[in-house]
Amino acid sequence: MINKTNKAQMKIQQMAFMIIAVVIFFALVALFMISFKLSSLKKDADLLNEKNALLLVTKLAESPEFSCGEAFGGKRISCIDFDKVLILKNKISLYSNFWGVSNIEIRKVNNNTSEIECTAQNYPDCDYLRVLSQNVVGSDYSTFVSVCRKESNNGQVYDQCSLARFILSYEKNE
Repeated sequence: MINKTNKAQMKIQQMAFMIIAVVIFFALVALFMISFKLSSLKKDADLLNEKNALLLVTKLAESPEFSCGEAFGGKRISCIDFDKVLILKNKISLYSNFWGVSNIEIRKVNNNTSEIECTAQNYPDCDYLRVLSQNVVGSDYSTFVSVCRKESNNGQVYDQCSLARFILSYEKNE
């Protein structure tokens, strides 16, 4: 009788160990699946943030604070009024959290190797303008735009436009 009881107890212990092993196996599989889904979710979030940033670059270039509007003879697409932006730079403390970006820069595309930041004193003989500059490391997103300003020559006012990169930086979410 003792032998049958020991066999039965041994079978119960084996069954308990098998159940524990199966539970541990499925727990490991579940952890693996969760970690796989979370890594995929992080990649999807990064792609969505990048897409939103690229859309925001274009949207911000067309915003009333930056765009040329009707000032240069009709509605222009991807046109930034450099005179307006230079004045906006002095009032940027009002807008620092408005757009949700950490840096805004307009960099003229030219063959110069010089790096002269635009100020009221050296305008228009400069290469770039940092509208908003916070000390945050992030990803840069840019688009090409026309940068226009008013010029006068012998009493005649005309539009002076050039090509530039409109660059936004976001704080990178880790």
